[in-house]
Amino acid sequence: MLSIFGPTRSTCDRLPRRQILQAGGAGLLGLSLPQLLRAESETQPPASRVKSVIFLMLFGGPSQLETFDLKPDAPEQIRGPFRPIASRTPELLIGEHLPRTASVSDKFCVIRTMTHSFNDHSGGGHYLQTGKRWHIPIGGGFTPTPRDWPSIGSVVEYLHQQRFGLDDPLPAYMVLPNSLGRLQEAGQYPRPGEHAGWLGRRYNPLTTQIDKKSLTDNPYWRDCTDEELQFQIAGMDAREGINLDRFHARQTLLEQFNEQRTRLERLGMPTSYDVFRQRAFALVTSESARQALDIEREPAEARDRYGRHLFGQATLVARRLVEAGVRFVTVHYDCVDGYSWDSHRNSDDVKKHLLPTFDQAFAALLTDLDQRGLLSETLVVATGEMGRTPRANAQWGRDHWSTLFSNVIAGGGIRGGTVYGKSDKDAAYAIEKPVSPEDLAATIYHALGIPHELRLPSIDNRPTPIVDGGTPVEALWTG
Repeated sequence: MLSIFGPTRSTCDRLPRRQILQAGGAGLLGLSLPQLLRAESETQPPASRVKSVIFLMLFGGPSQLETFDLKPDAPEQIRGPFRPIASRTPELLIGEHLPRTASVSDKFCVIRTMTHSFNDHSGGGHYLQTGKRWHIPIGGGFTPTPRDWPSIGSVVEYLHQQRFGLDDPLPAYMVLPNSLGRLQEAGQYPRPGEHAGWLGRRYNPLTTQIDKKSLTDNPYWRDCTDEELQFQIAGMDAREGINLDRFHARQTLLEQFNEQRTRLERLGMPTSYDVFRQRAFALVTSESARQALDIEREPAEARDRYGRHLFGQATLVARRLVEAGVRFVTVHYDCVDGYSWDSHRNSDDVKKHLLPTFDQAFAALLTDLDQRGLLSETLVVATGEMGRTPRANAQWGRDHWSTLFSNVIAGGGIRGGTVYGKSDKDAAYAIEKPVSPEDLAATIYHALGIPHELRLPSIDNRPTPIVDGGTPVEALWTG
């Protein structure tokens, strides 16, 4: 068991009075956290160590039967209307609307046996981003709370801040192009999962924000103009400076900091929220960060390869960010103007928009990273929070099915051109090598050189495991 005890915190909004972390106390022979992390880096097997992760969250639940687990011999109501095509992986048939992905299958592994029993979007989304099944109400969970489990990215941010403080202008963790749920019904349904939860708000991701001016004119976000694709830090207003407090939306940056300074003097300590402001301020005033977020610096042909749509351009910015040094970037492919991977009613949106845009951006990302020599040090994960029912409904859509779904994982020494796990004849259940969200989280931590047994201080300062029961899927590297 590995515990890292942060400094005593009286509330989740306050920073520690002590500035030096002790890692594991006497059980770790007094090692400081930087020493511990350095030792872990030196002993981690080179084949499983990465610098960065790009986590593509296909929220809503892509169908395994239309993507990476086709069943061409099943009855029509199960196999569906899409036909299989060959890929560069001998044993892998891929849906016909993913031709570019099929052409680069030698660069990724398909995990066919992702499984859990939380058959709900918010709960499943939290589960996949944190590796922790949490008490989120079925059909609810639209308000992230301070007691939610911290996302993998927030744990990465936490460890980064303990090592470097706030001296690094680049955050370790960012979310693109919007916080999950922002595009759903005008942002009425913010979803849990991407946040820091009990670690404290200072470890939340810095998130960009894109609000399209006229969704009805461009329902699929295709051919977005550069004006519509300004990856601006959420809360930053060009006229007013940074604004991260909804209750003081009209205050200028100077007024916010003056007010905060007065409060800090009264309390004798900084707050977590103030540190979050400092991180945002450092980011938007950093020349390297501004350049990484400025997609217009990218050649037009590169932007065309990723696709002139929101997901494609956000994925391209993710590549720019990891190239600049950001360690964990989540790209949400969330509901856009009502069109979602949550395809209950029919498969037209999946066929005409969702699969083609994912196909274009995902294949471009893997090819781009490989050509730049970054794929070996960048782990790419593309996943939904659930799959879809094997048997279609009357409208030729598919309903929720978390019992089995597929995802893809590439880079960082992962053996490409492979398939992990086996499903039954209807793509309903895993019959060989099931993989839980805990296992996936442990695998990502393992790739980053972070022990999945690590324990961090919760709100009440108790050592709490970042993953509860997961095991890294080391066969993804070793075969």
